[in-house]
Amino acid sequence: MDEETEPPEQTAQTEQPATGSVVCARCGTTAGGDTIPVTWLSSVEDGRRLHFCESCARLHIRAIESRLDSLWW
Repeated sequence: MDEETEPPEQTAQTEQPATGSVVCARCGTTAGGDTIPVTWLSSVEDGRRLHFCESCARLHIRAIESRLDSLWW
C-alpha cells in the first residue's frame, strides 16, 4: 500500500516594507521616505537584511555578482 506524502510546508516570507529610515550598510546614505527605493540592493548576510544604495551597488557590482559578502568589498 503506497502512502502519499504531503509536500513540506513552505515558510515563504514576503518582503516587508522597511519601517523608519533605510540606511545604506556601506556608506551610510539615508533613503528618503520610509520605503526601500527600487534602485537599492537588498542582501541577506549572516541572517541580517542589509540595504545598499545605488552608488555602492554600482561601484561593487562585480563583487556582488560573484556573491561575495559585503565584508570582502
